[in-house]
Amino acid sequence: MTAPKTLDTPYQPPRIFGPQYRTATLGILLVVTLIAFEGMSVGVVMPEVSVELRAVNLYGISFSAFLIASLFANVVAGLWSDRRGHRVPFLLGVLLFVLGMALAGFAGSMEIFVAARVLQGLGAGGAVVAIYVMVARVYPPDARSKVFAALSAAWVLPAMIGPGLAGIVATQASWRWVFWGIVPLVVPALVMLLPALRQTPGAAGEPSTGPRSRPLPMSLAAAATAGGAAMLLAGITALPGASGRSLVLGGAGVVAGLVLLVVGLPRLLPAGAVTFRRGLATTIMMRGLLSAAFFGVNAYIPLLLIEYKEFDTSAAGLALTFGALGWSTGSYLQSRRTAEPSGRIRRGAACVTIGGLLTALAVLPGVTGWIMVPAWIIAGFGMGIGMTTVSVTAMQQSPANEQGANSAALSVTDMLGSGLAVGIGGALTNLIGHEPDQIATGYAVIVGLMALIGVSATVLAGRVKD
Repeated sequence: MTAPKTLDTPYQPPRIFGPQYRTATLGILLVVTLIAFEGMSVGVVMPEVSVELRAVNLYGISFSAFLIASLFANVVAGLWSDRRGHRVPFLLGVLLFVLGMALAGFAGSMEIFVAARVLQGLGAGGAVVAIYVMVARVYPPDARSKVFAALSAAWVLPAMIGPGLAGIVATQASWRWVFWGIVPLVVPALVMLLPALRQTPGAAGEPSTGPRSRPLPMSLAAAATAGGAAMLLAGITALPGASGRSLVLGGAGVVAGLVLLVVGLPRLLPAGAVTFRRGLATTIMMRGLLSAAFFGVNAYIPLLLIEYKEFDTSAAGLALTFGALGWSTGSYLQSRRTAEPSGRIRRGAACVTIGGLLTALAVLPGVTGWIMVPAWIIAGFGMGIGMTTVSVTAMQQSPANEQGANSAALSVTDMLGSGLAVGIGGALTNLIGHEPDQIATGYAVIVGLMALIGVSATVLAGRVKD
Protein backbone atom coordinates (compact mmCIF):
# COMPACT_ATOMS: atom_id res chain seq x y z
CA MET A 1 0.00 0.00 0.00
CA THR A 2 1.53 3.26 -1.14
CA ALA A 3 1.35 6.48 0.81
CA PRO A 4 -0.94 9.12 -0.63
CA LYS A 5 0.74 11.85 -2.63
CA THR A 6 1.39 15.06 -0.78
CA LEU A 7 -0.28 17.93 -2.55
CA ASP A 8 1.86 21.00 -3.20
CA THR A 9 0.97 23.93 -0.98
CA PRO A 10 -0.86 26.51 -3.09
CA TYR A 11 1.11 29.69 -3.67
CA GLN A 12 0.04 32.49 -1.38
CA PRO A 13 0.98 35.96 -2.59
CA PRO A 14 2.56 38.10 0.13
CA ARG A 15 0.14 40.16 2.19
CA ILE A 16 1.16 43.75 2.77
CA PHE A 17 -0.63 43.66 6.15
CA GLY A 18 0.71 40.21 7.02
CA PRO A 19 3.20 39.72 9.86
CA GLN A 20 6.27 40.27 7.66
CA TYR A 21 5.25 43.63 6.19
CA ARG A 22 2.58 45.00 8.55
CA THR A 23 4.68 47.55 10.44
CA ALA A 24 6.41 48.83 7.30
CA THR A 25 3.08 49.19 5.50
CA LEU A 26 1.44 51.01 8.40
CA GLY A 27 4.44 53.32 8.78
CA ILE A 28 4.49 54.21 5.09
CA LEU A 29 0.75 54.83 5.02
CA LEU A 30 0.90 57.00 8.15
CA VAL A 31 3.66 59.21 6.70
CA VAL A 32 1.79 59.64 3.42
CA THR A 33 -1.48 60.32 5.25
CA LEU A 34 0.15 63.05 7.35
CA ILE A 35 1.67 64.70 4.27
CA ALA A 36 -1.67 64.45 2.48
CA PHE A 37 -3.53 65.91 5.46
CA GLU A 38 -1.21 68.92 5.48
CA GLY A 39 -1.68 69.41 1.76
CA MET A 40 -5.47 69.18 1.96
CA SER A 41 -5.81 71.35 5.07
CA VAL A 42 -3.58 74.34 4.52
CA GLY A 43 -5.85 75.93 1.91
CA VAL A 44 -8.68 76.19 4.41
CA VAL A 45 -6.67 78.06 7.05
CA MET A 46 -4.67 80.28 4.70
CA PRO A 47 -7.16 83.19 4.76
CA GLU A 48 -6.93 83.27 8.57
CA VAL A 49 -3.13 82.93 8.46
CA SER A 50 -2.73 85.79 6.01
CA VAL A 51 -5.01 88.09 8.04
CA GLU A 52 -3.37 87.33 11.41
CA LEU A 53 0.13 87.73 9.97
CA ARG A 54 -0.97 90.85 8.04
CA ALA A 55 0.28 89.69 4.65
CA VAL A 56 -2.54 88.90 2.24
CA ASN A 57 -0.11 89.95 -0.49
CA LEU A 58 1.85 86.73 0.14
CA TYR A 59 -1.22 84.47 0.06
CA GLY A 60 -0.37 82.81 -3.27
CA ILE A 61 3.35 82.56 -2.54
CA SER A 62 2.58 80.50 0.57
CA PHE A 63 1.20 77.74 -1.66
CA SER A 64 3.76 78.11 -4.43
CA ALA A 65 6.72 77.96 -2.02
CA PHE A 66 5.69 74.46 -0.94
CA LEU A 67 5.15 73.22 -4.49
CA ILE A 68 8.36 74.63 -5.96
CA ALA A 69 10.46 73.30 -3.08
CA SER A 70 8.82 69.87 -3.56
CA LEU A 71 9.72 69.97 -7.26
CA PHE A 72 13.40 70.39 -6.45
CA ALA A 73 13.34 67.75 -3.69
CA ASN A 74 11.58 65.23 -5.97
CA VAL A 75 14.39 65.28 -8.50
CA VAL A 76 17.32 65.31 -6.05
CA ALA A 77 15.85 62.67 -3.71
CA GLY A 78 15.05 60.40 -6.65
CA LEU A 79 18.62 60.60 -7.95
CA TRP A 80 20.06 60.02 -4.46
CA SER A 81 17.75 57.06 -3.81
CA ASP A 82 18.65 55.42 -7.10
CA ARG A 83 22.37 55.63 -6.48
CA ARG A 84 22.87 55.49 -2.70
CA GLY A 85 19.65 54.16 -1.23
CA HIS A 86 16.48 55.65 0.19
CA ARG A 87 17.38 55.86 3.90
CA VAL A 88 18.99 59.31 3.96
CA PRO A 89 16.46 61.04 1.66
CA PHE A 90 13.59 59.60 3.67
CA LEU A 91 14.91 60.51 7.12
CA LEU A 92 16.06 63.95 5.98
CA GLY A 93 12.72 64.52 4.25
CA VAL A 94 10.72 63.61 7.35
CA LEU A 95 12.96 65.80 9.53
CA LEU A 96 12.54 68.83 7.24
CA PHE A 97 8.78 68.26 7.04
CA VAL A 98 8.45 68.16 10.84
CA LEU A 99 10.63 71.24 11.28
CA GLY A 100 8.55 73.06 8.70
CA MET A 101 5.30 72.14 10.43
CA ALA A 102 6.60 73.29 13.81
CA LEU A 103 7.99 76.52 12.37
CA ALA A 104 4.69 77.30 10.63
CA GLY A 105 2.87 76.97 13.93
CA PHE A 106 5.28 79.40 15.62
CA ALA A 107 5.48 81.85 12.70
CA GLY A 108 5.10 85.47 13.77
CA SER A 109 5.37 86.92 10.28
CA MET A 110 4.39 85.84 6.81
CA GLU A 111 8.04 85.69 5.75
CA ILE A 112 8.73 83.07 8.44
CA PHE A 113 5.58 81.22 7.42
CA VAL A 114 6.71 81.11 3.77
CA ALA A 115 10.13 79.81 4.89
CA ALA A 116 8.29 77.11 6.86
CA ARG A 117 6.35 76.18 3.74
CA VAL A 118 9.65 75.80 1.85
CA LEU A 119 10.91 73.39 4.52
CA GLN A 120 7.64 71.45 4.36
CA GLY A 121 7.90 71.21 0.59
CA LEU A 122 11.50 70.01 0.65
CA GLY A 123 10.61 67.43 3.28
CA ALA A 124 7.43 66.16 1.68
CA GLY A 125 8.98 65.97 -1.79
CA GLY A 126 12.03 64.06 -0.57
CA ALA A 127 10.12 61.70 1.72
CA VAL A 128 7.49 60.72 -0.86
CA VAL A 129 10.06 59.88 -3.54
CA ALA A 130 12.09 57.86 -1.02
CA ILE A 131 8.93 55.99 -0.02
CA TYR A 132 8.34 54.95 -3.64
CA VAL A 133 11.89 53.60 -3.81
CA MET A 134 11.43 51.90 -0.42
CA VAL A 135 8.37 50.09 -1.75
CA ALA A 136 10.37 48.77 -4.69
CA ARG A 137 13.17 47.50 -2.44
CA VAL A 138 11.34 46.20 0.63
CA TYR A 139 8.36 44.44 -0.99
CA PRO A 140 8.45 41.58 -3.52
CA PRO A 141 7.23 42.40 -7.05
CA ASP A 142 3.79 40.82 -6.68
CA ALA A 143 3.06 42.91 -3.56
CA ARG A 144 4.09 46.30 -4.91
CA SER A 145 0.89 47.01 -6.81
CA LYS A 146 -1.04 46.47 -3.57
CA VAL A 147 1.18 48.94 -1.73
CA PHE A 148 0.77 51.60 -4.42
CA ALA A 149 -2.99 51.08 -4.34
CA ALA A 150 -2.88 51.56 -0.57
CA LEU A 151 -0.81 54.74 -1.06
CA SER A 152 -3.50 56.11 -3.36
CA ALA A 153 -6.13 55.25 -0.77
CA ALA A 154 -4.05 57.06 1.88
CA TRP A 155 -4.90 60.33 0.13
CA VAL A 156 -8.63 59.68 0.22
CA LEU A 157 -9.25 60.05 3.96
CA PRO A 158 -7.31 63.35 4.28
CA ALA A 159 -9.12 64.63 1.19
CA MET A 160 -12.47 63.75 2.73
CA ILE A 161 -11.97 65.00 6.28
CA GLY A 162 -8.87 67.21 6.11
CA PRO A 163 -10.45 70.50 5.00
CA GLY A 164 -13.43 70.20 7.35
CA LEU A 165 -11.34 69.08 10.32
CA ALA A 166 -8.80 71.84 9.74
CA GLY A 167 -11.62 74.37 9.65
CA ILE A 168 -13.01 73.10 12.95
CA VAL A 169 -9.57 73.15 14.62
CA ALA A 170 -8.90 76.68 13.37
CA THR A 171 -12.33 77.90 14.50
CA GLN A 172 -12.29 76.23 17.93
CA ALA A 173 -8.59 76.64 18.77
CA SER A 174 -6.18 78.25 16.30
CA TRP A 175 -4.87 77.68 12.79
CA ARG A 176 -1.49 77.02 14.43
CA TRP A 177 -2.78 73.71 15.83
CA VAL A 178 -3.46 72.49 12.29
CA PHE A 179 0.34 72.39 11.90
CA TRP A 180 1.38 71.50 15.44
CA GLY A 181 -1.09 68.62 15.66
CA ILE A 182 0.68 66.66 12.92
CA VAL A 183 4.18 66.80 14.48
CA PRO A 184 3.79 64.16 17.27
CA LEU A 185 2.11 61.72 14.89
CA VAL A 186 5.33 61.41 12.89
CA VAL A 187 7.09 59.59 15.77
CA PRO A 188 5.08 56.33 15.61
CA ALA A 189 5.46 56.31 11.82
CA LEU A 190 9.26 56.46 12.13
CA VAL A 191 9.28 53.75 14.79
CA MET A 192 7.29 51.44 12.51
CA LEU A 193 9.58 52.14 9.56
CA LEU A 194 12.93 51.57 11.29
CA PRO A 195 13.03 47.83 10.42
CA ALA A 196 12.33 48.61 6.77
CA LEU A 197 15.06 51.26 6.75
CA ARG A 198 17.56 48.78 8.23
CA GLN A 199 16.50 46.04 5.82
CA THR A 200 18.23 47.57 2.82
CA PRO A 201 20.94 49.86 4.14
CA GLY A 202 22.34 51.86 1.28
CA ALA A 203 20.65 49.66 -1.31
CA ALA A 204 20.95 51.16 -4.72
CA GLY A 205 19.31 50.32 -7.96
CA GLU A 206 21.18 49.86 -11.21
CA PRO A 207 21.48 53.37 -12.60
CA SER A 208 20.19 53.98 -16.08
CA THR A 209 22.29 55.69 -18.74
CA GLY A 210 19.65 58.02 -20.19
CA PRO A 211 20.09 61.81 -20.39
CA ARG A 212 17.84 62.25 -17.34
CA SER A 213 19.83 59.88 -15.14
CA ARG A 214 22.98 61.94 -14.58
CA PRO A 215 22.92 63.37 -11.05
CA LEU A 216 24.81 66.65 -11.48
CA PRO A 217 23.10 67.91 -14.67
CA MET A 218 19.68 66.87 -13.38
CA SER A 219 20.27 68.48 -9.99
CA LEU A 220 21.38 71.70 -11.67
CA ALA A 221 18.37 71.59 -13.97
CA ALA A 222 16.05 71.06 -10.99
CA ALA A 223 17.72 73.95 -9.14
CA ALA A 224 17.39 76.19 -12.21
CA THR A 225 13.73 75.28 -12.67
CA ALA A 226 12.81 75.73 -9.01
CA GLY A 227 14.88 78.90 -8.71
CA GLY A 228 13.44 80.27 -11.93
CA ALA A 229 9.88 79.64 -10.80
CA ALA A 230 10.61 81.27 -7.43
CA MET A 231 12.22 84.35 -9.01
CA LEU A 232 9.40 84.66 -11.54
CA LEU A 233 6.72 84.55 -8.85
CA ALA A 234 8.65 86.88 -6.54
CA GLY A 235 9.02 89.37 -9.37
CA ILE A 236 5.35 89.16 -10.38
CA THR A 237 4.27 89.54 -6.74
CA ALA A 238 6.45 92.63 -6.31
CA LEU A 239 5.26 94.43 -9.47
CA PRO A 240 1.73 95.56 -8.46
CA GLY A 241 2.07 99.06 -7.03
CA ALA A 242 5.87 99.06 -7.42
CA SER A 243 7.80 102.09 -8.60
CA GLY A 244 11.39 103.15 -9.04
CA ARG A 245 13.93 100.64 -7.82
CA SER A 246 11.26 98.14 -6.73
CA LEU A 247 9.80 98.13 -10.23
CA VAL A 248 13.24 97.50 -11.76
CA LEU A 249 13.98 94.68 -9.30
CA GLY A 250 10.58 93.08 -9.88
CA GLY A 251 11.03 93.23 -13.65
CA ALA A 252 14.55 91.83 -13.38
CA GLY A 253 13.20 88.96 -11.26
CA VAL A 254 10.60 88.13 -13.90
CA VAL A 255 13.17 88.13 -16.72
CA ALA A 256 15.74 86.13 -14.77
CA GLY A 257 13.08 83.63 -13.69
CA LEU A 258 11.93 83.08 -17.26
CA VAL A 259 15.52 82.56 -18.43
CA LEU A 260 16.19 79.96 -15.73
CA LEU A 261 12.96 78.13 -16.57
CA VAL A 262 13.86 78.04 -20.26
CA VAL A 263 17.29 76.63 -19.38
CA GLY A 264 16.27 74.13 -16.70
CA LEU A 265 12.78 72.82 -17.43
CA PRO A 266 13.35 71.08 -20.81
CA ARG A 267 16.11 68.97 -19.25
CA LEU A 268 13.67 67.51 -16.72
CA LEU A 269 11.08 66.51 -19.32
CA PRO A 270 10.94 64.16 -22.33
CA ALA A 271 12.11 65.61 -25.64
CA GLY A 272 9.44 67.77 -27.26
CA ALA A 273 7.37 68.25 -24.11
CA VAL A 274 7.43 72.06 -24.10
CA THR A 275 6.21 72.06 -27.73
CA PHE A 276 3.53 69.41 -27.05
CA ARG A 277 4.95 66.79 -29.38
CA ARG A 278 2.46 63.97 -29.97
CA GLY A 279 2.44 61.01 -27.58
CA LEU A 280 4.32 60.85 -24.29
CA ALA A 281 5.53 64.48 -24.41
CA THR A 282 1.97 65.84 -24.48
CA THR A 283 0.79 63.28 -21.91
CA ILE A 284 3.39 64.60 -19.45
CA MET A 285 2.39 68.21 -20.12
CA MET A 286 -1.30 67.49 -19.64
CA ARG A 287 -0.58 66.82 -15.96
CA GLY A 288 0.67 70.38 -15.57
CA LEU A 289 -2.25 71.94 -17.45
CA LEU A 290 -4.84 70.05 -15.40
CA SER A 291 -3.10 70.94 -12.14
CA ALA A 292 -2.88 74.61 -13.08
CA ALA A 293 -6.54 74.85 -14.11
CA PHE A 294 -7.75 73.11 -10.94
CA PHE A 295 -5.43 74.28 -8.16
CA GLY A 296 -5.23 77.81 -9.53
CA VAL A 297 -8.91 78.12 -8.56
CA ASN A 298 -8.91 75.73 -5.59
CA ALA A 299 -6.46 77.87 -3.58
CA TYR A 300 -8.73 80.94 -3.73
CA ILE A 301 -12.10 79.35 -2.95
CA PRO A 302 -11.65 79.66 0.85
CA LEU A 303 -10.45 83.27 0.46
CA LEU A 304 -13.56 84.21 -1.52
CA LEU A 305 -15.96 82.38 0.79
CA ILE A 306 -14.46 83.79 4.00
CA GLU A 307 -13.74 87.38 2.92
CA TYR A 308 -16.60 87.98 0.47
CA LYS A 309 -19.35 85.54 1.45
CA GLU A 310 -18.54 85.73 5.18
CA PHE A 311 -18.34 81.97 5.70
CA ASP A 312 -16.51 80.74 8.78
CA THR A 313 -13.39 78.62 8.27
CA SER A 314 -15.08 75.26 8.85
CA ALA A 315 -17.89 76.00 6.36
CA ALA A 316 -15.38 77.16 3.73
CA GLY A 317 -13.59 73.82 4.04
CA LEU A 318 -16.67 71.91 2.92
CA ALA A 319 -16.34 73.06 -0.69
CA LEU A 320 -12.87 71.54 -0.88
CA THR A 321 -14.14 68.36 0.81
CA PHE A 322 -16.82 67.86 -1.82
CA GLY A 323 -14.28 68.50 -4.56
CA ALA A 324 -12.30 65.58 -3.13
CA LEU A 325 -15.44 63.42 -3.30
CA GLY A 326 -15.79 64.25 -6.97
CA TRP A 327 -12.12 63.46 -7.55
CA SER A 328 -12.42 60.04 -5.90
CA THR A 329 -15.52 59.23 -7.92
CA GLY A 330 -13.93 60.25 -11.20
CA SER A 331 -10.79 58.26 -10.45
CA TYR A 332 -12.86 55.15 -9.67
CA LEU A 333 -15.05 55.44 -12.76
CA GLN A 334 -12.20 56.02 -15.20
CA SER A 335 -10.61 52.74 -14.09
CA ARG A 336 -13.72 50.88 -15.29
CA ARG A 337 -13.84 52.44 -18.74
CA THR A 338 -12.16 51.35 -21.96
CA ALA A 339 -12.47 54.60 -23.93
CA GLU A 340 -9.43 56.13 -25.59
CA PRO A 341 -7.16 57.88 -23.09
CA SER A 342 -7.25 61.09 -25.11
CA GLY A 343 -11.05 61.13 -24.90
CA ARG A 344 -11.02 60.60 -21.15
CA ILE A 345 -8.44 63.33 -20.65
CA ARG A 346 -10.47 65.69 -22.85
CA ARG A 347 -13.63 65.05 -20.83
CA GLY A 348 -11.69 65.50 -17.59
CA ALA A 349 -10.26 68.85 -18.73
CA ALA A 350 -13.72 69.99 -19.85
CA CYS A 351 -15.21 69.15 -16.44
CA VAL A 352 -12.43 71.06 -14.65
CA THR A 353 -13.09 74.07 -16.89
CA ILE A 354 -16.86 73.96 -16.44
CA GLY A 355 -16.62 73.44 -12.69
CA GLY A 356 -14.23 76.36 -12.35
CA LEU A 357 -16.46 78.68 -14.36
CA LEU A 358 -19.48 77.70 -12.26
CA THR A 359 -17.68 78.74 -9.08
CA ALA A 360 -17.45 82.28 -10.45
CA LEU A 361 -21.23 82.57 -10.07
CA ALA A 362 -20.56 83.05 -6.35
CA VAL A 363 -19.27 86.58 -7.01
CA LEU A 364 -22.71 87.66 -8.28
CA PRO A 365 -24.98 89.48 -5.82
CA GLY A 366 -27.69 87.21 -4.46
CA VAL A 367 -25.96 83.96 -5.46
CA THR A 368 -25.16 81.79 -2.45
CA GLY A 369 -21.58 80.73 -1.80
CA TRP A 370 -22.83 77.15 -1.55
CA ILE A 371 -22.82 77.08 -5.36
CA MET A 372 -19.21 76.06 -4.79
CA VAL A 373 -20.26 72.59 -3.68
CA PRO A 374 -21.82 71.27 -6.93
CA ALA A 375 -19.37 73.29 -9.01
CA TRP A 376 -16.33 71.85 -7.27
CA ILE A 377 -17.72 68.32 -7.39
CA ILE A 378 -17.77 68.68 -11.18
CA ALA A 379 -14.21 70.05 -11.23
CA GLY A 380 -12.98 67.32 -8.87
CA PHE A 381 -14.70 64.68 -10.99
CA GLY A 382 -12.78 65.98 -14.01
CA MET A 383 -9.50 65.79 -12.12
CA GLY A 384 -10.22 62.23 -11.05
CA ILE A 385 -10.77 61.21 -14.66
CA GLY A 386 -7.99 63.27 -16.19
CA MET A 387 -5.14 62.94 -13.72
CA THR A 388 -5.48 59.19 -13.24
CA THR A 389 -5.68 58.61 -16.99
CA VAL A 390 -2.60 60.77 -17.55
CA SER A 391 -0.57 58.81 -14.98
CA VAL A 392 -1.56 55.40 -16.38
CA THR A 393 -1.06 56.49 -20.00
CA ALA A 394 2.37 57.98 -19.31
CA MET A 395 3.59 54.70 -17.85
CA GLN A 396 2.16 52.75 -20.80
CA GLN A 397 3.96 55.06 -23.25
CA SER A 398 7.29 54.92 -21.38
CA PRO A 399 10.07 52.42 -22.11
CA ALA A 400 10.78 50.29 -19.03
CA ASN A 401 14.12 52.00 -18.38
CA GLU A 402 12.52 55.48 -18.46
CA GLN A 403 9.49 54.93 -16.24
CA GLY A 404 11.26 56.41 -13.23
CA ALA A 405 12.37 59.50 -15.13
CA ASN A 406 8.91 60.02 -16.57
CA SER A 407 7.29 59.58 -13.15
CA ALA A 408 9.54 62.41 -11.95
CA ALA A 409 8.58 64.46 -15.03
CA LEU A 410 4.90 64.06 -14.15
CA SER A 411 5.63 65.42 -10.68
CA VAL A 412 7.62 68.32 -12.14
CA THR A 413 4.82 69.46 -14.45
CA ASP A 414 2.22 68.87 -11.72
CA MET A 415 3.98 71.02 -9.13
CA LEU A 416 5.23 73.65 -11.55
CA GLY A 417 1.80 74.05 -13.15
CA SER A 418 -0.05 74.39 -9.86
CA GLY A 419 2.72 76.48 -8.26
CA LEU A 420 2.83 79.03 -11.07
CA ALA A 421 -0.97 79.17 -11.37
CA VAL A 422 -1.47 79.82 -7.65
CA GLY A 423 1.37 82.34 -7.56
CA ILE A 424 0.04 84.28 -10.56
CA GLY A 425 -3.39 84.23 -8.93
CA GLY A 426 -1.83 85.80 -5.84
CA ALA A 427 -0.24 88.52 -7.95
CA LEU A 428 -3.61 89.28 -9.57
CA THR A 429 -5.22 89.49 -6.13
CA ASN A 430 -2.54 91.96 -5.03
CA LEU A 431 -3.01 94.01 -8.19
CA ILE A 432 -6.81 94.26 -7.89
CA GLY A 433 -6.98 94.69 -4.12
CA HIS A 434 -7.77 92.99 -0.82
CA GLU A 435 -11.15 94.51 0.07
CA PRO A 436 -14.06 92.00 -0.13
CA ASP A 437 -15.44 93.37 -3.42
CA GLN A 438 -11.94 93.53 -4.88
CA ILE A 439 -11.25 89.94 -3.82
CA ALA A 440 -14.45 88.91 -5.64
CA THR A 441 -13.30 90.73 -8.79
CA GLY A 442 -9.86 89.17 -8.53
CA TYR A 443 -11.41 85.74 -8.10
CA ALA A 444 -13.44 86.18 -11.28
CA VAL A 445 -10.28 87.17 -13.18
CA ILE A 446 -8.39 84.17 -11.78
CA VAL A 447 -11.20 81.83 -12.81
CA GLY A 448 -11.18 83.28 -16.32
CA LEU A 449 -7.44 82.77 -16.67
CA MET A 450 -7.58 79.19 -15.36
CA ALA A 451 -10.51 78.47 -17.68
CA LEU A 452 -8.28 79.43 -20.63
CA ILE A 453 -5.75 76.88 -19.41
CA GLY A 454 -8.53 74.29 -19.05
CA VAL A 455 -9.75 74.97 -22.60
CA SER A 456 -6.16 74.60 -23.86
CA ALA A 457 -5.94 71.21 -22.14
CA THR A 458 -9.25 70.18 -23.71
CA VAL A 459 -8.02 71.10 -27.20
CA LEU A 460 -4.54 69.59 -26.81
CA ALA A 461 -5.76 66.29 -25.33
CA GLY A 462 -5.96 64.76 -28.79
CA ARG A 463 -2.17 64.98 -29.09
CA VAL A 464 -1.80 62.35 -26.37
CA LYS A 465 -2.18 59.76 -29.14
CA ASP A 466 1.13 58.66 -30.68
